[in-house]
Amino acid sequence: MQRLGLNQSLQQKLSPQQIQFIKLLQVPTAELDARIEEELEVNPALEEGETEQPEEKTESEPEEFEETDSKSDDDVDLKDYLGDDDSIGYKMQSDGGGDDEDREMPIPMATSLHEQLMSQLGYLGLDEKQDAIGKQLIGSIEADGYIRRDLDAIVNDLAFSQGIDTTVEEVESILKKIQTFDPAGIAARNLQECLLLQLDRMDNGHDIDVAVAKKIIEECFDEFTKKHYQKIQKKLGTEDEEFVRDAMEVIIKLNPKPGSGSSTGMVKNQYIMPDFILVNNNGKLELSLNSRNAPELRISKSYTEMFKAYDKGDKKDKKLKEAVTFVKQKLDAAKWFIDAIKQRQHTLLRTMKAIVDFQYDFFLEGDETKLKPMILKDIAQMISMDISTVSRVASSKAVQTDFGIFPLKYFFSEGIATDSGEEVSSREVKQIIKDIIESEDKNKPFSDDRLEKILNEKGYNIARRTVAKYREQLNIPVARLRKEMK
Repeated sequence: MQRLGLNQSLQQKLSPQQIQFIKLLQVPTAELDARIEEELEVNPALEEGETEQPEEKTESEPEEFEETDSKSDDDVDLKDYLGDDDSIGYKMQSDGGGDDEDREMPIPMATSLHEQLMSQLGYLGLDEKQDAIGKQLIGSIEADGYIRRDLDAIVNDLAFSQGIDTTVEEVESILKKIQTFDPAGIAARNLQECLLLQLDRMDNGHDIDVAVAKKIIEECFDEFTKKHYQKIQKKLGTEDEEFVRDAMEVIIKLNPKPGSGSSTGMVKNQYIMPDFILVNNNGKLELSLNSRNAPELRISKSYTEMFKAYDKGDKKDKKLKEAVTFVKQKLDAAKWFIDAIKQRQHTLLRTMKAIVDFQYDFFLEGDETKLKPMILKDIAQMISMDISTVSRVASSKAVQTDFGIFPLKYFFSEGIATDSGEEVSSREVKQIIKDIIESEDKNKPFSDDRLEKILNEKGYNIARRTVAKYREQLNIPVARLRKEMK
């Protein structure tokens, strides 16, 4: 027997504006400019440039996207698109307080290696003379990433071309700073220095293969270039071929041409570009968005003029109605895109502010042990947003701090219970493991079992398998591989 019945269900349907927002939210700042260029190409109703009368309502928070009833093609409301200046625009704001023009923006995404290095130079806080020396050095870097011009010659260049009186020692001190830039190995004066710069970045004091690799490059470089492995073993005082082979594997993976060897200086490497800038101003944390890479956007004036013509023309004309339908679709898309950009900035800043509030002690000092256990749900509850929204923000964004650039994922960690009933961040436990291993007797390094007992004695309830997991995440080898070389 069949029965008829009514079944009521609630379904969520995303509007085009919501879909636009979700897609844009996932785009990191480094790729946002390209995404906007793409939209400008496909939508002639959207264009770059300042509005004649910028919107006054810049301080208020943009409203959440809501589902709106679609109008018929015949029901076109010009007020949706025509303001007092016949245009709708949105100028990208930093939303961080203060004059954005005065703020030094970190690592802009660019294809030029020279531009990348010049951007990183700006973070060093050099005085006018040091900055000029730095720019001269960067200008001397060749396409493959090396500086082959003698420092004496660079001193002379500065004296004759810029009237700057300096010394080789002063120039070399600035060069050492530039050699800490990305990509690793940049601004080396020869292959040996290039490889050592990269190995120094990898050296955490615990990886025996990296330590041996450095020894080979420092003391056996001539033998290394000639592939005289037996002579290397003899110099290192070992008969263990595997000992040398593992170190050679590390060296082989290094990049001998950190500038990518392009004759034009153009590189394809992706550099981390922070989406946020956090500055500690005398104990007060100031947060802003890095949004200078996005252009000013507005609705095309020519398209709004078409609406004016339609308003004055014969509304029964079929061809005119078809043209207006096309224009309306493009205007809708442009308006949605501009609003989605607004909402993206608002959501990014709101999420990051919550993270800063939650991890305030860490951002003040940069001490890893001050990081609290934090999961996506914690931030989602603070800003009254869905966990998926927070996840989209955290998955591909980074923040520039006084202690370096951190991906937002860095601040999310699980909690470990202590004897006192408190929960501490797994990062705090990792730091303690790292400290214990750094102070251990290298002739008798601690096993994971011993590390577990030490942590338990300190009040951290942690299992041996968790100790092993954290040790591996810190790239620290097992005890037998941590024995110091004799």
